Amino acid sequence: MTHTETPLAACPSQSVAPPSRPGSARPDLAGPAASQSPVAPAVDPILRVENLKVHFPVTQGVLFKRQVGTVKAVDGVSFTLNRGETLGLVGESGCGKSTTGLAIMKMLPASDGRILFDGEDLAGFKGQRQKQFRRTVQMVYQDPFASLNPRMKVRDLIAEPLEVHGMAGDRQAVQTRVSELLDMVGLLPYMADRYPHEFSGGQRQRIGIARALALEPSLIVCDEPVSALDVSIQAQVVNVFMELQRTLGLSYLFIAHDLAVVRHISDRVAVMYLGRIVEIATRRQLYASPLHPYTRALLSAVPVADVETERRRQRIVLKGEVPSPMNPPSGCRFHTRCPMAMPQCHSDDPPLRDRGDGQMVACHLAE
Repeated sequence: MTHTETPLAACPSQSVAPPSRPGSARPDLAGPAASQSPVAPAVDPILRVENLKVHFPVTQGVLFKRQVGTVKAVDGVSFTLNRGETLGLVGESGCGKSTTGLAIMKMLPASDGRILFDGEDLAGFKGQRQKQFRRTVQMVYQDPFASLNPRMKVRDLIAEPLEVHGMAGDRQAVQTRVSELLDMVGLLPYMADRYPHEFSGGQRQRIGIARALALEPSLIVCDEPVSALDVSIQAQVVNVFMELQRTLGLSYLFIAHDLAVVRHISDRVAVMYLGRIVEIATRRQLYASPLHPYTRALLSAVPVADVETERRRQRIVLKGEVPSPMNPPSGCRFHTRCPMAMPQCHSDDPPLRDRGDGQMVACHLAE
């Protein structure tokens, strides 16, 4: 029997924010950020990415393979993530967001560049240091069902990381820890004896979050964690992430394509296009005064709750298709679709530059 999403108000713990108000598809995510939005943390980088490149060779042939090209999925990405901060990483499908997250998790090899965690280069992590890194950096995946073993009970799914890293203790200690984790994500302790298929999508994602929290990480990479959920449940899960950050001091790299979700949860936002970051700004800067034409186009597609405002505002419709990452355009990679492209954009690749107050943009127009 499949159970429906448990309302947050019905949970015994008050550690999560209340669910969305009935009668509105996404009241907590649309429009201006809620008053519960994260407070900007002090500048203390927990993660630094410098000129990261992740390239995949394209080969032909069965017996004698030969390389015929290279897919430049991530091609020179740089950013920092401060301790206790949420950095939203947004862009269209195929722009390299998830590949960036997997490279940070060391689940994909970097072709070039550096990834520093707490000031240490991940390339030098071996043996025990590698295992320690796996414990302090966790990931929450997009599909909450595919990421959970359907043959294991919830208790065993959450306890598994503790056993792998030698932190399980006796049976009673494990049961206590599992109950604590379920309570932290808004689920009831008795649910530990059920299987993943007995839960709704939102509840399964909460189980995935509890599993990620088991080892007490300091950084969580969230790869589109609410995109597979119904819009009526997304706000509840986002509120769980935010409350956990407030109570545990977590840092998030929040990968998403839904700008309404990103606006609600992020302190800063990085916009990716075709393997590169084109703009980085605080949440308020980006949504109030975006500088890059691509960012403006993305924001113009975000629905507004007010009917009259939605009817009056102008949308920017990008023409053409996203170029192939095997053969990206010369100059600015966005110039083939940019409605404001200049001759300079066809030949000169604009660097990511600070335009004041930490807002960085890679665009000739911003100069």
